[in-house]
Amino acid sequence: MLPTWHISTDPAHLQLEVIHRWLAGAYWSRGIRRDVVERAFAHSLSAGAYSPAGAQLGVARVVTDQATFAWLCDVFVEERARGQGIARALLEALLEDPRLTTLRRWCLATRDAHQVYQPFGFAAVPSGVWMERQPDPASWRDTALATP
Repeated sequence: MLPTWHISTDPAHLQLEVIHRWLAGAYWSRGIRRDVVERAFAHSLSAGAYSPAGAQLGVARVVTDQATFAWLCDVFVEERARGQGIARALLEALLEDPRLTTLRRWCLATRDAHQVYQPFGFAAVPSGVWMERQPDPASWRDTALATP
């Protein structure tokens, strides 16, 4: 049986109003402002999943220099479309993108979807290997949308 959706890496197909709604409610970007989402996607490579009628069903974004490094982020599938292999197809589209064939490292952060990424070769990093800096969320969060 063929999927009832398709994947595209064409940024013109991204439906930023839908993506913003998803990300503003996601645990990793709760309350994110629309202008921040627009800028993030404008400076990244993305793949989207779409219904035959063109409705956005899912998205995945890669922050990359297109030479050596990529950070996979903002992977989201609409709740009604989950369980159909969309997240895996989005990952495949990005991992196979010709602009990313020379990368030395891919990374991502997830607290609940390890089983999605492990078949693609992603593995947990030993504690103490990575460091991070988290500026005050007020710099990117819409205070009207933010909830604890």
